[in-house]
Amino acid sequence: MDTPDRSPAEAAPQLTMFASGLPFPLDPFQQQACRALEGGHSVLVCAPTGAGKTVVGEFAVHLAIQAGTKCFYTTPIKALSNQKYADLCARHGKEQVGLLTGDQSINPNAPVVVMTTEVLRNMLYASSPTLIGLSHVVMDEVHFLADRFRGAVWEEVILHLPDDVRLVSLSATVSNAEEFGDWMTTVRGDTAVVVDEVRPIPLHQHMMVGPRLYDLFDTRAEPTDIPAAERRRGVVVDPELAAQVRRRASIDGDRWQARGRSTFRPIPRPDVIVRLDAEGLLPAITFVFSRAGCDAAVSQCLRSGLHLTTDDEAAEIRRIVTEHTRELPRADLEVLGFASWRTALERGIAAHHAGMLPAFRHTVEELFVRGLVRAVFATETLALGINMPARTVVLERLVKYNGETHAELTPGEYTQLTGRAGRRGIDVEGHAVVLWQPGVEPAAVAGLASTRTFPLRSSFRPSYNMAVNLIDAVGVARSRALLEMSFAQFQADKSVVGATRGIERNEKQLAKMREQLGGADSEIFDYVRLRADLTDAERQHERKKRQDRRQASVASLVALRPGEIVAVPAGRRTGLAVIIDPDHDVTDPRPYVVTANGWAGRLSAGDFPTPAVVVGRLKLPRHADPRTGRGRRDISSALRSKGLVPPRRAKRSRSGGDTREIDALRRALRTHPARANPEVEALARVGERYNRLLRDTEHQRRKTAATTDSLARTFERIVLLLSERGYLTGGDDPATTEAGERLARIYTESDLLVAECLRTGVWAGLSPAELAAVVSTVIFESRGDDVPEVRGPTGPIRRALADTVQLCDMLRADELRHRLPTTREPDFGFVSAAYTWAGTASLTESLLAAVAAGSELSPGDFVRWCRQLIDLLDQIRTTAQDPALAKAAGRAVGAIRRGVVAVDATAA
Repeated sequence: MDTPDRSPAEAAPQLTMFASGLPFPLDPFQQQACRALEGGHSVLVCAPTGAGKTVVGEFAVHLAIQAGTKCFYTTPIKALSNQKYADLCARHGKEQVGLLTGDQSINPNAPVVVMTTEVLRNMLYASSPTLIGLSHVVMDEVHFLADRFRGAVWEEVILHLPDDVRLVSLSATVSNAEEFGDWMTTVRGDTAVVVDEVRPIPLHQHMMVGPRLYDLFDTRAEPTDIPAAERRRGVVVDPELAAQVRRRASIDGDRWQARGRSTFRPIPRPDVIVRLDAEGLLPAITFVFSRAGCDAAVSQCLRSGLHLTTDDEAAEIRRIVTEHTRELPRADLEVLGFASWRTALERGIAAHHAGMLPAFRHTVEELFVRGLVRAVFATETLALGINMPARTVVLERLVKYNGETHAELTPGEYTQLTGRAGRRGIDVEGHAVVLWQPGVEPAAVAGLASTRTFPLRSSFRPSYNMAVNLIDAVGVARSRALLEMSFAQFQADKSVVGATRGIERNEKQLAKMREQLGGADSEIFDYVRLRADLTDAERQHERKKRQDRRQASVASLVALRPGEIVAVPAGRRTGLAVIIDPDHDVTDPRPYVVTANGWAGRLSAGDFPTPAVVVGRLKLPRHADPRTGRGRRDISSALRSKGLVPPRRAKRSRSGGDTREIDALRRALRTHPARANPEVEALARVGERYNRLLRDTEHQRRKTAATTDSLARTFERIVLLLSERGYLTGGDDPATTEAGERLARIYTESDLLVAECLRTGVWAGLSPAELAAVVSTVIFESRGDDVPEVRGPTGPIRRALADTVQLCDMLRADELRHRLPTTREPDFGFVSAAYTWAGTASLTESLLAAVAAGSELSPGDFVRWCRQLIDLLDQIRTTAQDPALAKAAGRAVGAIRRGVVAVDATAA
């Protein structure tokens, strides 16, 4: 960027001024990004956690202030916005900095405004006058655009920002930064991509096996000592660790065989903390992946008598706790578990998870950053941007629940979690510790720790709110063009490029083969087609025979009764078996049996290529339990004493079924004139290759069409549904109606359902508390699979809930008809709690109301859902046509925003 004859200070005078005010020298990647920004470029910065990416964002703030323009600093969550607001106020003064987070508005006309990304998206759609004079936008944690629920917001902002605004995108390290940068350049103009993969603090990887701590990697190994497999992977596991894991696994395996179950007991959590303290590895964050596990870990440490603080530190902790919680109602402290929480803090121990009260979480974060709390047990939400670096990160398990199933950590998740280890300016190195348990192989952990391939994938898809906002702002044609400019489409198109080239190559090859076969109308080409038809018919016939055989085997298994002896004709259990527990599942019966050699387990249709044949009966010993070794031995002995011999396995019939089509094709081939050609067999082989290549080409073509058109098709379907329901006018160039303009101001996952409820008046006539209860159903999501059946505490609530569900059912039917993703069904789990709280009851009464309705809530969850409910009620207040409904929504907001819900909102 610099010219050779100018000094760095002359080339970047603003950077020189900015850097002179910092207490540390800038790293090369920070200098590179800042120079590009001062040179008028947008920048994408990808660097590890803790590397100092935000310095580039702060330089954008500096440039805007110096130029007398505006800078917006966006973050994905309110907690980060509040944290960055405090940082920028400390640097530039409160009069220069504002904050907008949906439920807070502080100095919104300041030259620097910190906000959540959704707030900026809403401003862009509304063409807010606040955007006038905007020169820079910083998007912190821009890799959030991969989030499947909220990721589209990032792309909407990037696409809609005015072209003259310089964009500073800060991302965690991703393996496709160049691809993301190419897209940014396509949609935003010249964008400098700055990637730094070097951690500012070196990270040492360890495993704890029992009470002993081992290095994960062998840094002393000579290349000739490294096994070839490990050399190829570029990882070398410490041999002492590998040997100890083998010993422990062998011991645990022997105990399992002796007792029939695993006797492994993990090292107690207090012992882990004591061991880390002895090694000088505190403060530490232990990721537990379970809220209950975090709380249980703190309780274990308290029971063990663990203390990590001095008397002076405990006194300072008590002072800070009092400062952060003085606004909490005294009556709520008991239900919040305040006493035990404060006791743990005074000992230097804490939990951190979304189920905690925001005021409690905020207190823990401050105490940890100050070094007063030295052991935190946290869920993975702590890794999402909160500024809580530690010397050590501990992973109890390498499996976590992802909302649908228990899944192994990905390399990206492992890197994000362990990225917390190592405090810049405090530690010379960070440490990551994985606790060993059976099944955890050091080589697998080494693979996780050394893999750097986690690409950024777009989660962008059109929504109802997005569609009406786009059409209202730029019309349908431009809306389609914007969708085609999304990162999702960019990635799809890029993936299609290779497939398209492959299709082109295949088509050239197919043309050559057709010519070789004499053209599409030749006799040999017809002969080849007949052979292909015969092959397909024979395969279909064989498939039908297999299905018939399986159905016969299934029917025979379903008919079995306890005590019947069958001959197992195939598989590892070939021989005689007695039925203990039949299974009458007509799709996949799996009867429980004991075999003559003492094996017990369930057989399936795969063990019976021919139907099961009953060869005798056995009166099962009354007291023989097949689940015990002795019981199995008694049953198998009784079975052998019958003296039965398994019948010889019947041969499968080679005939059967309707073969008329096959016979006709064979006759046509035998009499075909192409058989007179002496090269018919060689040409037929060419024809077989032609057919294989043709099938592959057609498959690639269908796959390519589905990829390239998916976003556009979804948008068209949304437009059609919205036109049918009166939110858009009809025709080729639809516009938003009055109802559509109201939908454009509703920002929630169930946006169209809310708009339908307002349009049809099903929420009219409710009191503020009743309205809060009913509206909660469209934002609340129960944590478990069991959604409580709530009738509603009042008649109006019950009627409104029934009407809301009916509207949702009708909407979902329309969505299925248009082949669109369906709107989430209303969840009644927060109805009782919301009604009780909005009726001015206490926190204890509100939580008990939730329990009575079958939905247990933690205080933190209660506050979080209340704040989301406030956000939607406030949208209803400004959107509803019905003045009485708007007034009820406003009063409901006031009734909910009190007590614990209103305290320490900056930590939400």
